[in-house]
Amino acid sequence: GGNERVVRPRLADAKFFFDQDRKKTLASRVDGLAKVVYHNKLGTQGERIARVRAIARAVATQLGDAHLVAQADQAAQLAKTDLLTDMVGEFPELQGIMGGYYARHDGLGDDIAHAIEDHYKPRFAGDTLPRNTVGLVVALADKLETLVGMFGIGNLPTGDKDPFALRRHALGVIRMLAEKDLALDLAALLRAAAEPFGNLIASDRAPLVDTLQDFFFDRLAASLREQGYSAQEVDAVLALRPQRLGEVAKRLAAVRAFAGLPEAPALAAANKRIGNILKKAQDVDAHVSPVLLQEAAEKALFAAMQEIAPQANTQFDLGNYTASLKTLAVLRAPVDAFFDDVMVNAEQLDLRLNRLGLLKSLHDAMNRVADLSRLA
Repeated sequence: GGNERVVRPRLADAKFFFDQDRKKTLASRVDGLAKVVYHNKLGTQGERIARVRAIARAVATQLGDAHLVAQADQAAQLAKTDLLTDMVGEFPELQGIMGGYYARHDGLGDDIAHAIEDHYKPRFAGDTLPRNTVGLVVALADKLETLVGMFGIGNLPTGDKDPFALRRHALGVIRMLAEKDLALDLAALLRAAAEPFGNLIASDRAPLVDTLQDFFFDRLAASLREQGYSAQEVDAVLALRPQRLGEVAKRLAAVRAFAGLPEAPALAAANKRIGNILKKAQDVDAHVSPVLLQEAAEKALFAAMQEIAPQANTQFDLGNYTASLKTLAVLRAPVDAFFDDVMVNAEQLDLRLNRLGLLKSLHDAMNRVADLSRLA
């Protein structure tokens, strides 16, 4: 009885607010966002929504869907309008959810309604992702705007302090890009997200994009280790900064399969040795002149590369990373023979450069999927 006396008035209030809110459309509330302060350095919610809309359009354009651009723009424009409703004012935990109900009431259809409701997702670890592509685009735009804006004005998380939940936002972006395998490059996404800020953040966006990329890859590395991947496997894949995060799982699977091969330790060690040699040589061109190959071992390695590298590259281009690394494993014997029998730093400049070019070609082929030297 006591609970009923408390709950009934709350439900009556909710019904009153719901009925009152539906007298105004979400679109009619857009201008009111200009009166709500978002952040003293980043302006009002109205200005923020303008940025989110621009980012949503850029993301949809990168996905190559003109119809999606219009839908994402409309959903982004209306996504925060339910903050001005009486219902969300009284029950803040319903933000987004009420926006979805009011959008349907306004006749906007499920695509827009679901996008408005879902654009806060994922709200926490293990939460579901947005149900449709429009929702994914708006959720990405909303989180990227927060990340770029806060990083752009120096509000970075420190230690256990993260008042703007930037780590959670970054993980949300990572999950959407990876689990939905979206055809979006991370760096291009961050550059597009920085563009609408104008002079609110530094005009040179490159350092900001680099810092944000580091932040994303740190979050991704921690998440992958929690999922059971070893530090070596994660380091090998993320060292190359793969821009399509949907490919990371396939690359990790390839590295794990490669590490189980008997040839793996020797090839990983050789790759590390090659990397050290190339660092000392600097600016080596991956070009080989067959007429300058003198030793039998270097001729054999070049011949093996001519046969195996195209096959491995084709498999890589098709996204079959495991097969690509297994194909390259055949090179173990000619690589071992090369280091046993050939002096890389020959006194003759043309011979030395040719041998370095051969090693550079091998290094490039072996490192397309991951930095295999991290497994040594």
